[in-house]
Amino acid sequence: MGSKALESFLDANLTELKAKGLYNKIDVLESGNSAIIEIEGREFINLSSNNYLGLATNRRMMDAAKEAIEKYGVGAGAVRTINGTMKIHMELEDLLAEFKSTEAAIAFQSGFNCNAGAISAIMDRNDAILSDSLNHASIIDGCRLARSKIIVYEHSNMDDLYKKAKEAKESGEYNKIMVITDGVFSMDGDIAKLPEIVDIADEFDLITYVDDSHGEGVLGDGVGIVKHFGLGGRVDLEMGTLSKALGVVGGYIAGTRDLIDWLKVRARPFLFSTSLTPDVCAAIIEAINILKESTELVDRLWENANYLKDGLKELGYNIGNSETPITPCIIGDEKMAHKFSEELYKEGIYIKSIVFPTVPLGTARVRNMPTAEHTKKMLDEALKAYEIVGKRLNLI
Repeated sequence: MGSKALESFLDANLTELKAKGLYNKIDVLESGNSAIIEIEGREFINLSSNNYLGLATNRRMMDAAKEAIEKYGVGAGAVRTINGTMKIHMELEDLLAEFKSTEAAIAFQSGFNCNAGAISAIMDRNDAILSDSLNHASIIDGCRLARSKIIVYEHSNMDDLYKKAKEAKESGEYNKIMVITDGVFSMDGDIAKLPEIVDIADEFDLITYVDDSHGEGVLGDGVGIVKHFGLGGRVDLEMGTLSKALGVVGGYIAGTRDLIDWLKVRARPFLFSTSLTPDVCAAIIEAINILKESTELVDRLWENANYLKDGLKELGYNIGNSETPITPCIIGDEKMAHKFSEELYKEGIYIKSIVFPTVPLGTARVRNMPTAEHTKKMLDEALKAYEIVGKRLNLI
């Protein structure tokens, strides 16, 4: 029969979400996640993927993954600390450290696991964490797991950060204080004021942690936000994802050798979850090699992003304060954002609506993610659909 209490809870809450326009329908792709995708036998121009550089279907990476499977098999077979560490894991971590110009790096199964594991391995109930108000959910959960005092500062407000850092330091209540921020904020596309954050951290001896998930492969010739601002050696923990611009899956932390040694004995996702599969490691290694060879893909990404941004602004859409390829069209009303997405779908453009709790109530949007793989013809078709649908719904 099952629990009646659970059944009642699910029925009431699912009904409420659907009534408020907050329920998300998950679509199933019948193709690779490229610039053109197939759903239910129909092709769409895809503007919803984090596959910034088009590497998710890169032939070199696919071939490298196949070779790794032939050599190592399809699974690691254990957690890293028992016997799930293969030579290819060490090759990946050495290459990541070289790529980020740090002493060492540690790979996790996902970016979410990085934040869940690393924050709680460094911070505890006797510490405090200064966290940007728009930080990603994985950062928020990592802070909660640490059981530290969480002090939220206003989004990218350096005066507020300075004030709260000073108060926390002078209170004498905490053994350690960390400041943590997204490098690029995933819903608005704005960039953290990392130079100012690092200066404040230096003054008050704060541990610095930047989540560079949306800066990896995008900023600093693809190396990320620390290189973008020339802050090498001044950020304690650089977290990166392997599942967005690098096109595969996983995450990592780069930093000093001592930091990485500590995480390898205290980060719970590393200790208690089976390691990345060999084919994933091989594909990521090839992705980094591609980025090291040339900035061609990064340059093309930015060219396409600027082209789409200019076109959307000319049509009269509100794209917020984006400074990166992440380009929101802010609609406001949740139900209208869903309707907007549905109408674009009819025109052959796949772009998902994003509503609460991913963004605050009243700021619902669709989020455009142009990639290096899009052609100008595809982007022109997308802009034409935006014009048609915007006028149809009286949005422009």
